[in-house]
Amino acid sequence: MDARFTAEQDEMRRALRELLRRRCGPEESRSAVDTLAGYDPALWRTLAEQLGLPGLALPEEYGGVGCSATELALACEETGRVLAATPLLATSVLVAPLVLALGTEKQRAELLPRMASGTLTAALAVPPGTALGLTGDNSGDWAGGGRAGGVQARRSGGSQPHAPRWRLYGEVGQVLDGHSAGLLLVAAHAGGFARSRTLLFLVPGDAAGLVRTRQTSLDASRPQARVQLRDTQAELLGDDDAADVLGALARAGDTAAAVLACEAVGAAERVLEMTVEYVGQREQFGRVIGSFQAVKHRLADVYVQLQAARSAAYFAAWAAVHQEQRVGGLALAQALDALRTAAAEGIQLHGGIGFTWEHEAQRYFKRATADDLLFGPVHRLRAHAADAARLFTGAEVSV
Repeated sequence: MDARFTAEQDEMRRALRELLRRRCGPEESRSAVDTLAGYDPALWRTLAEQLGLPGLALPEEYGGVGCSATELALACEETGRVLAATPLLATSVLVAPLVLALGTEKQRAELLPRMASGTLTAALAVPPGTALGLTGDNSGDWAGGGRAGGVQARRSGGSQPHAPRWRLYGEVGQVLDGHSAGLLLVAAHAGGFARSRTLLFLVPGDAAGLVRTRQTSLDASRPQARVQLRDTQAELLGDDDAADVLGALARAGDTAAAVLACEAVGAAERVLEMTVEYVGQREQFGRVIGSFQAVKHRLADVYVQLQAARSAAYFAAWAAVHQEQRVGGLALAQALDALRTAAAEGIQLHGGIGFTWEHEAQRYFKRATADDLLFGPVHRLRAHAADAARLFTGAEVSV
């Protein structure tokens, strides 16, 4: 692995950081999350038109830039620094890779160029943690397991092969950007109890029988929705019922975890910078508090933890592209721990102002906590990685 950034990667990061500095300050971010969409459409158009961010990891034949998930992860590190509310994670990290991997050529040609241009946003309607193989075995029980509950699918025209339409019924909660996305990619069970299998379906945002309700989320910059499907017509993603949907979900989950880890690293770095700047200005007992050894030690510990998380996140982003190892979950656990620690220390060392809703430090703590609930928790990420590596299958060690 070559850990050096290319000139193109450095230029992309510089351009994106400068644009976000000008367009996504604290006030702009707070205003954006209160809009109907949950993000600033003007900023999203700028990111798409000037930097090609939505199509960064899509092939050029589908209107993308032709880079890899590594560049997408580095871009998300910059958006994480400012907690930018955009459809990037839901559209480009979760949905687009699945359409690229499993979709028919017609579906790819119709959907991917629109995603790459930013004109079509999408949401993945599955429970993010278990269904993406981050904290479970991806067995499919999360979608109902063939029993009542979850999302179920049945053919609308019988069992004939020439009937491409399906009907979906059920409910999914905590769907990122599910209230505003123009397209939903829904995981559902088909075949009943005896022959249950997981399939992915395309559902337009204006489909009949689709009810979407925005939920109150801990982190307002991660808008979520409850999606109800009431005998809703859907189109099967791909043309083969036997496609390896669970494998594709697991691969997408590992890449998403690596991207999320880089995003958390960017957020942790920014909150640490804010704290270091503040302790260099705040005075107590006639001295700036940053001169006290105890404060220096606490921030040094945060810095060390941040650098370890950065190394893990970068390696996970590289490994996701080269398919060397699946380490996204471990990197995400490390990064979320680093972000939570950095945000907690930031709140503490900012004193009374750090505990107020108006201060930026609490937004970073909310991001760490919300991501831990949505994609973790951290101890389950590590436990799942240990189970996958079979670390504790041998005899117990007596002490």
